[in-house]
Amino acid sequence: MATSAVRGNVFLWSGTDKAGRPSKGEIHATTQAMAKAQLRQQGIKPKSVRKKAKPLFGGQGKPIKPADIAIFTRQLATMLKAGVPLVQSFEIVEDGLEKPRMRELVSNIRNDVASGTGLAPTLAKHPRHFDDLYCSLIGSGEDSGTLEVMLDRVATYKEKTEQLKRKIKKAMTYPMAVIAVALIVTGILLIKVVPVFANTFQSFGSELPAFTRMVMNISEFAQEWWYIILIALVVAAYTIREAKLRSVGFSEWIDRMALRMPVVGTIVHDAVIARFSRTLATTFAAGVPLVDALNSTAGAAGNSVYAKAIRRIRDDVTTGASLYNAIRSTGLFPNMLLQMVSIGEESGALDEMLDKVATHYEEAVDNAVDSLSSLLEPLIMSILGVLVGGLMIAMYLPIFMLGSVI
Repeated sequence: MATSAVRGNVFLWSGTDKAGRPSKGEIHATTQAMAKAQLRQQGIKPKSVRKKAKPLFGGQGKPIKPADIAIFTRQLATMLKAGVPLVQSFEIVEDGLEKPRMRELVSNIRNDVASGTGLAPTLAKHPRHFDDLYCSLIGSGEDSGTLEVMLDRVATYKEKTEQLKRKIKKAMTYPMAVIAVALIVTGILLIKVVPVFANTFQSFGSELPAFTRMVMNISEFAQEWWYIILIALVVAAYTIREAKLRSVGFSEWIDRMALRMPVVGTIVHDAVIARFSRTLATTFAAGVPLVDALNSTAGAAGNSVYAKAIRRIRDDVTTGASLYNAIRSTGLFPNMLLQMVSIGEESGALDEMLDKVATHYEEAVDNAVDSLSSLLEPLIMSILGVLVGGLMIAMYLPIFMLGSVI
């Protein structure tokens, strides 16, 4: 299959190669004439060249995720470390990408860089994928002439951040999925199964147990109002999500409650400390002034309570306070972090100390997630047993009572 470093429209072609053998494939070119010219340069005699049709649904393919940016950054850092020129590095990375949207993004960046624009200003044109912290670090690397070193640091930072996100997601996804399945199964039993038993019980001619009557009443309510319940749940979820995005006060309340939750609160706390330490270590090591580094760290905190505290730390440092005293005054950060910051300030190795703190708390999150999974499994099974088993007992209880009377 022929390919080209030039990205544009995708053309499907068929023809013969240099040996006269039939061949076909895809090629990227701006026009059909350009596609034919590129094929002839490769020794291929084209017979048919037509533009590839775009899919009716989802023509742009899968969206770009932060993990894709992390992989892209690592690939680019590897290319530059190997001595490959920047523009050529983009071409190599671009040719290995599968997502159309990611290919388009890298192509746009490559074209801007090839025209003489700096890498940091180019990345700043895509704030959805490259935040201020990312662009600031790349800009520092360009200014100091250590772009490959800075890209390596950014890649490590992005990889560690995404790894931490995956751990948190792992802790939350499993119980939420099981609870959702339990609710769906319970709903099906109430709407479809319980009414069958209810019709049978009508012929008994005797009073049903209180537990059975309660379940049948719930079933009747669910049959009549299930769509209202479903709409209410969707509206509630959407309202909470929008309120968290739009209301600072509500967002702080949610984040504060998350920190106070048993077990889960510890994971959230350790994740925030790890993110704070990792971000501050990366920016400080890149030569970013401490005040600017703290400003970037506040934006990457991931928790509004700690983001507010970090901005307080930034203001205190601006007025001349030491980082240790500024952090201690918030009362939110653990003693280990405080001691390591104090050592780092005294020894001039603040970035190294913060990196050690980040590694420690990332491992703590990993261990806590594993422990939480082990703890939740029997708890979730118990909840499932109570829900499903309780419904079954309620339905069979009149039958057991009838059998004892007979």
